[in-house]
Amino acid sequence: MSKERGVLERLFQYIRYTFSNPSTSKEVAIFKNGQVLLEKFNHSHDLYFKRFSKVYSKTLPIIILSGFVQVAAFAITQALNLAAVFAGKLAIGQFTLYFQQTLNLTKSAEGILDHYSSMNMRSKYIDQYFELLEYPNSIILPDKPKTFDEQPKPPILEFKNVSFKYPESKRFILKNFNLTIGSGEKVALVGENGAGKSTLIKLILRFYDAAEGEILINGTNIKEVDLKMWHRQIGALFQDFIKYQFTFKENIIYGDVAKRNDTVAIKEAIKKAGADSYLGDLPKGIDQIVGKTFEEGVDLSGGQWQKLALARAFFRDAPILILDEPTSAIDAKAEYEIFQKVGELQKDKTVIIISHRFSTVRNADRILVLEGGKIIEDGNHERLMKKDGLYAELFNNLP
Repeated sequence: MSKERGVLERLFQYIRYTFSNPSTSKEVAIFKNGQVLLEKFNHSHDLYFKRFSKVYSKTLPIIILSGFVQVAAFAITQALNLAAVFAGKLAIGQFTLYFQQTLNLTKSAEGILDHYSSMNMRSKYIDQYFELLEYPNSIILPDKPKTFDEQPKPPILEFKNVSFKYPESKRFILKNFNLTIGSGEKVALVGENGAGKSTLIKLILRFYDAAEGEILINGTNIKEVDLKMWHRQIGALFQDFIKYQFTFKENIIYGDVAKRNDTVAIKEAIKKAGADSYLGDLPKGIDQIVGKTFEEGVDLSGGQWQKLALARAFFRDAPILILDEPTSAIDAKAEYEIFQKVGELQKDKTVIIISHRFSTVRNADRILVLEGGKIIEDGNHERLMKKDGLYAELFNNLP
């Protein structure tokens, strides 16, 4: 029942979040579905307590019976003592002593049983705790991880006959996939939803391990590499980036807290991302709290948040920059300007971009067109347009 209560509490927290979060409350208001959501919670709440009452009703008669037995035993004991007093076999002082000691013994027995019950209950949670500790890791780290020189020059990435499917799924997203991304290349991944673009990024970051084949970093299998060291080589910005409800500055320095006091790097990152265009409008400038969670916070538009998150990725200044649909809330002109800067300021870095805007990807060194987890086209914009394949079709029909 405790497990089921946890599910019920998560449902309640989710519905409360849906009502109160700015990104979701608008839809709740316009579609007037708040009452339906509350009814959903109340229905789950009622089902839980019906099951709880059913379980509790099995033990309730025993609890009541044990209470009656306890009271009856105590009453009979004292009745016998009183009878002994009236018969002159027991003095009043002795009766008082016996009464008090019997009462103390009863309370002590209750205490022992309560402690036993409590220990028995807690042991169930301890079993769950150890079950959690023994749960196998999805990513197994090597006992003696291999390191590599952390140089400004980006490493070479290779996919060799990689096959991958998500846990609990039977469909392979990638099958016998091969790809080499050279040091300092600007690569764009395009294709329809489900083609495997974001999956490639997750494998590069080792959020998952390939089912078959291997991913190499400068010739070393990613499974043998020190994962913390590898992540330090990467700056990433995802579509669902975090909007830290703290200061403007903190949103940037969380990209690399080791150099949080490097004001020059902070200013450069702000400028590269174009976030300086609205920084001057904030009352407290770089120390302004952004978001509406805390007092005196100033909320930002979707595009302003994305520029701030992009500044965080630039601040990391890693050899590899991954941009997974990072500019969906920015207008086409602003996006073009940002990626022009990416091309100019990230010359010696590897950049991997996923975007549905072809005005962005057309400037990449290589454009990889994915379909069904395979690369069906590979080349620059001019070459792929001449080929008149899927890329040309998507380019002519999409912005």
